[in-house]
Amino acid sequence: MTDNAPPQGERLQKVLANAGFGSRREIETWIKAGRIKVNGQVADLGIRVTNTDQIKLDDKSIKAARLSAPERQVIIYNKPEGELVTRSDPEGRPTVFSHLPRLKSGRWIAVGRLDINSAGLLLFTTDGELANRLMHPSQLIEREYAVRILGKVTEDMLKSMTGGIELEDGPARFEHIVESGGTGANCWFHVVIMEGRKREVRRLWEAAGATVSRLIRVRFGPIAMGNRLFTGKSRPLEPDELKQLLQAVGLKDEKDTKRGKLAHKKGKRERQPHSGKSAIKPEREGRRRR
Repeated sequence: MTDNAPPQGERLQKVLANAGFGSRREIETWIKAGRIKVNGQVADLGIRVTNTDQIKLDDKSIKAARLSAPERQVIIYNKPEGELVTRSDPEGRPTVFSHLPRLKSGRWIAVGRLDINSAGLLLFTTDGELANRLMHPSQLIEREYAVRILGKVTEDMLKSMTGGIELEDGPARFEHIVESGGTGANCWFHVVIMEGRKREVRRLWEAAGATVSRLIRVRFGPIAMGNRLFTGKSRPLEPDELKQLLQAVGLKDEKDTKRGKLAHKKGKRERQPHSGKSAIKPEREGRRRR
């Protein structure tokens, strides 16, 4: 590994997650399955690695460049229907990764997924730790969706979805449901959910007796899609957006940290010794259900 490799003594799953190989939980399953070796020995869950260790995944060496932490980048992508959130598809269907900007180092990590029939906001980052925190259930990150429903939606259906419905993988509920237009058989709602389980939004509506005909993610945590990003296009987060996203999961902005250190050094140089003097100089329209 190079001098830019992860700090000495980091847990193996953290090092690989930061490099974008997967989530820590996923990598832990690889370790338990014996797929990872360190210095020729099958790794265990408690192992820590240094910048001199040789790591192999499925008997393939992981190059030092892959383990060097890339500069943190975060982009928002407006996914169209028909694209898969995967790096490659055996059936040759289009994937989101083919439309993302090319990187000089590191690789894009998808923050969660949208199924092939869903559209809207997807976040991608080069920072494995950030991706891991954004996807972890303990962070309680809100996801907001615009949903078009076929058929009549009753008050009892809405109450059941905000009160909680038992799905095959456990209970689920919407935090809020807001009616947002449409007439007849096609009515739009905005829903907010705190989890990202597979097809959870669709399954909740189906369990309540409704059919989802369109599903568009419009917000992830503090990041909203807005109207300026065309379908199939991406853009980097604005500085304020990135700051809000990092704050949401308790991470520091690297640039702010560097600026703070530079200001501190500059202040030290400019300080006069022994002076003895102080140097101090709108809520959406529509009915809302909780």
